[in-house]
Amino acid sequence: MRKALVVGINSYPSAPLRGCINDATAFAVVIATDGDGTRNFDVRLHTDVPTKDALRGLIVELFSGRHEIALLYFSGHGFEDKLGVHLVTPDAKRNDAGISMDELLLIANRSESENRVIILDCCHAGALGTPGITGGEAAHIHQGVTILTASKSDESAVEVNGHGIFTNLLIEALQGGAADLNGSITPGSIYAYIDQALGAWYQRPVFKTNITQFARLRRVPTPVPPDILRKLADYFPSPEKEYALDPSYEHTNDEHVKPLLVQPYAIPENVAVFKNLQKFLSVGLVTPVGTPHLYFAAMESRSCRLTALGYHYWRLVKEHRI
Repeated sequence: MRKALVVGINSYPSAPLRGCINDATAFAVVIATDGDGTRNFDVRLHTDVPTKDALRGLIVELFSGRHEIALLYFSGHGFEDKLGVHLVTPDAKRNDAGISMDELLLIANRSESENRVIILDCCHAGALGTPGITGGEAAHIHQGVTILTASKSDESAVEVNGHGIFTNLLIEALQGGAADLNGSITPGSIYAYIDQALGAWYQRPVFKTNITQFARLRRVPTPVPPDILRKLADYFPSPEKEYALDPSYEHTNDEHVKPLLVQPYAIPENVAVFKNLQKFLSVGLVTPVGTPHLYFAAMESRSCRLTALGYHYWRLVKEHRI
């Protein structure tokens, strides 16, 4: 089972926010299904959770039991005081702002779920997993826990036009921006996407984890279908082997279209291979040799070869991992 608790809080009496419910709702919609519409997470969306006790109860319930993935997303205020950093609830009081980062990590650490993923879009969120007032276990990320936050422990999380910058990028990543050629999206690929998009002058996302293998958060349709991708090992018996081309691979080289052209004319079987090679070229798996265009590689009887990325996926195919 894969379950997700999604929380967005706008209604803070002294400092209301505008975009947190929008962000939580958008995240809940995208994470609920994969790109082909099949079920992904069993999602519970809670907005304007009124009290610290209510939020704690939801978090404890999320991390109870044994599941493939238990995922928490929170968008709201984060507040730092002498007692540490807290996920703020509307009933916040002096010296009791909400759920502390120490308490949140303790709950996640003690969960029996195989993967526990915590995504926070709030100020000071990067404090999660760093020594707080209690130190010790509350600062140690246990096996299977992954943390992705909008900002460092000393930074604010910015809203623009009613949406958080971080969550906008998070949703773009989940919609396919962070997908690999298998269509899989993981916390690591999401972080890389957001990290590159924000650059050096904006709030800095934080990624912390203690895992041996990334959990898949979502899957989207692949730019190259797996059955086509597996043909890499057919076309390239070894990674250094070049694939020889000639004019028979180019579909426009038809004897009725170009009757004066020297043979060989287009051969349907070769044309089919060439279309697959063009797919590989479009995602950076192959490159033509001696010319910048695959078309000229065919018309000039040159070849194409695997790129470094192509070699990576060639190896995955050979190891039957695709």
